[in-house]
Order: sequence, then structure tokens, then C-alpha cells
Amino acid sequence: MYYDFLLLGHLVWNLPLLVLLIGISFLYSYLIKRYTDVRLFNKQPIFFFLSLCLICLILGSPLSAFSHLSLSLHMIQMSILYFIIPPLLLVGIPPQLFARAIRTSLLQKIGKLFLTPKLALMLFSALFLLYHLPFLLEYLSQAPLIQSIYLCILFILSFSLWWPIVSPDHRQRLYKKQKKNFILLTMLMPMPACSLFILSAFIDGVQNPYLNQLAVLLCLPTNSNSLDLLASPFHSKYDPLVAGTLMIGIHKSGIMLSTRLVKK
Repeated sequence: MYYDFLLLGHLVWNLPLLVLLIGISFLYSYLIKRYTDVRLFNKQPIFFFLSLCLICLILGSPLSAFSHLSLSLHMIQMSILYFIIPPLLLVGIPPQLFARAIRTSLLQKIGKLFLTPKLALMLFSALFLLYHLPFLLEYLSQAPLIQSIYLCILFILSFSLWWPIVSPDHRQRLYKKQKKNFILLTMLMPMPACSLFILSAFIDGVQNPYLNQLAVLLCLPTNSNSLDLLASPFHSKYDPLVAGTLMIGIHKSGIMLSTRLVKK
């Protein structure tokens, strides 16, 4: 029963995030109607609103609490946040609206702060791997504000990864061989984090200090006598194997989705 009450304490709505997402939705709708000929039920607005709904679902709704139940569910949350939502958001921005917005001085200054895609990819991969090392995760878990900033940096960097593929500005997209090489690089760079999870599955959980510490820091506490809310392979030594495999699968799905959503 203790674990039920512990989970229940996480089943809340993130009201500030919901207010922010609603505000973004109204602003987007207003700009679409005023500055473009795109209708709200067209493909691009649907993708944009879908990405906002996913953010609400995995970060702002009570369902976000389930990411604390296992490493696999945690990696599903992280993978959707960084590999599915950014390309959907970028695809959802009409070129006319982006061309008008980029002319503003504020966005021009912000654009200068962005790293090149390859450098952003390297930095993202390093920070993502470090986040899942127990010594850093333990520190971040004790400093929620710093942890939120860290995750926001990862989210911002993730846009740089997808920019050469689904940029609203067609001139900034990569094509043919350059695009294939960059996609291959994006598929290889996150592999260290995935490999860390997969290799952990082949070491007995009781004798694996990395896996034990990570489960304590990322997930609600569990033991053999507690009520398992999830069936096998959750709460088992196969959980990290599933986590790493899911991350690879969702990442590849994000690449396939993004390449199909944009015109060649």
C-alpha cells in the first residue's frame, strides 16, 4: 500500500505547463490566421497541436507519473520528448510564418545562440549519457531547478538535431548524400546511452550497482515483496534491455517519420 500512496502523490496535473501550452496554442492559431493561408485543420497545424498534446501527456498530465515505475517507461518518456515532439513541432510551422518570424530582431539574436547541428548532436549525446550516470543523476535529483534546466537544455539541443531534416526553411535542409550522412550520424551518436542500458541487462540486477542506483533515482522504490503495478519484464533484469531497445526503436521511428513528413 505504501507504493500505491507514493504513486498517488505523483498523479497531479502540471497547471503552469498546461497554461503555457494553452497560451502557445492560442498564439499559434492567431498567427496562422493572420499571416498565412493555412487553415487550422490542415496538416501542419494538426502536427503542431499533436506535439503540444504529447508534451501535455508525458510532462503535464497524471500519466507522467508512470515514467517513475520502470526504466522502460522512463525511456519512452525521454524518447518521445526528444525524438518525436521536436520534428512534429518543426513540421507544424508553415514556411510563411517562419519567414515572417525570422525577420524579427529577437529571433535573429536567438538564432545566433544555436550551435551547428553536428556540434549540437555531440553535446546532446554527451549530456544525455551523463544524465543517466548515477553520480550526476543523484546530484540533479537533489536540485530540482538545476535538473529542470538540464532537461530544458537537452530539449533545446534536440531541435538542432532535427533542424537539417525538417527545418521550416527549405534552404536550411540537407538533401541527398549530406542528409543520409547526417541521419546516420544521428543514429550512431545516442548509441552509448542505449548500449549502457542493454549491457546492464546481461548483468544480474543484484550485482549491478549501476542498475541499482539508477532504478532508485529514476523509479519509485520497489522490492520483491511490494505490489508490482506492472507485469514482466518490468521490475526485472530485462527492464534495461527493453529500455535501450525502445529508445533505439523510437529514435529510428522519429527519423522515418520526419523524412516522410517533409517534401523532398
